[in-house]
Amino acid sequence: MSLTFALPPAAQVGQPADTIDTPSLVLDLDVFERNVARMQAAADQAGVKLRPHAKAHKCPDIALAQMARGAVGICCQKVSEAVPFVRAGVQDIHISNEIAGPAKAKLLAELARHARLSVCVDDLRQIDALAAATQAAGTTLDVFIEVDIGQGRCGVADGAAALPLVACIAAHPQLRLRGLQAYHGGIQHLRGWTERRDAAARAADRTGSAIARLEAAGVRCEVVTGGGSGSVEFDLGSGVYTEIQPGSYVFMDADYGSNAYTGALRFEHGLFIATAVMSVAAGDRAVVDAGLKSMAVDSGLPWIWNEGAPSATLGYVAANDEHGIVRPKREGDVAALPALGSRMMLVPGHCDPTLNLYDELVGIRGGTVAAIWPVAARGLSR
Repeated sequence: MSLTFALPPAAQVGQPADTIDTPSLVLDLDVFERNVARMQAAADQAGVKLRPHAKAHKCPDIALAQMARGAVGICCQKVSEAVPFVRAGVQDIHISNEIAGPAKAKLLAELARHARLSVCVDDLRQIDALAAATQAAGTTLDVFIEVDIGQGRCGVADGAAALPLVACIAAHPQLRLRGLQAYHGGIQHLRGWTERRDAAARAADRTGSAIARLEAAGVRCEVVTGGGSGSVEFDLGSGVYTEIQPGSYVFMDADYGSNAYTGALRFEHGLFIATAVMSVAAGDRAVVDAGLKSMAVDSGLPWIWNEGAPSATLGYVAANDEHGIVRPKREGDVAALPALGSRMMLVPGHCDPTLNLYDELVGIRGGTVAAIWPVAARGLSR
């Protein structure tokens, strides 16, 4: 006999926010809209294009909202990740990464039938693979040469090392050199404002040197793309970027929240994991139903959120597969512990991989569920 019972939804539009089943990923839509507007206004004022990174949210509804505000397109980190965004009508997607293997090159070339696609390279063999795939598909691709500006990950060393790649791209009419990608992920998480400013300045200097070397050889970089949520205020004023790629600013997380900011370009926390207290039997701790399968902890444990700030009295101190341990911050302060069945909102330590654990985002406004947005690109890491 087959089972016909359907799992009830965690939330439905119109229900009170405090009745959402737990654990669920919740987005404060008012905060989200303010963050989107604030970033777009900053980019517009600086005369720099905004291409937000969709790896942070994997959600076409968010990408479309960003583009409605003025974003020129989005970034994806993997080719498969771009597929739901193309299906949703996003027409300009940059794969801000190199690809490995002919299968990915073929998929990228096929996707280029439906949207403007670009991708990064740092090796002649990658260019050959893209050329073969686009020739077979009869499509064209924009190509960015990635320059390592201090991350120590992907990218050629400098402008001189980029020149052979420029020549190789030029040999294939179905490939078009669009410019440079220059991204330093490590800068995003330096805690001190001055420390981030100085590191961003060094990265911008390396980017500028690569641009100058190419220009001296007669190569014009139409687009120079890079930057992130932690360095964006410096990237916008650097004079080297024509577009920026921040992603986490739409949500913020505990890791970004631990950075020091001057207030010039500060974003609000709007992404939360709704969780409920499932046990208080021990007396000295509470156990909630959100653990390792509900959040990424690579950047640290979540914050307990209380009236617009991290809780001053309670800490989430340990995560097990399906359980989270909450203890008073002051030893012996058991009166601060929440009651059985009560609810908490957690700010995840790292938003990007946390989104990858959920099928949907529950959007709330004014204490009511206002939207359910599919996290359509979750799990798409090819």
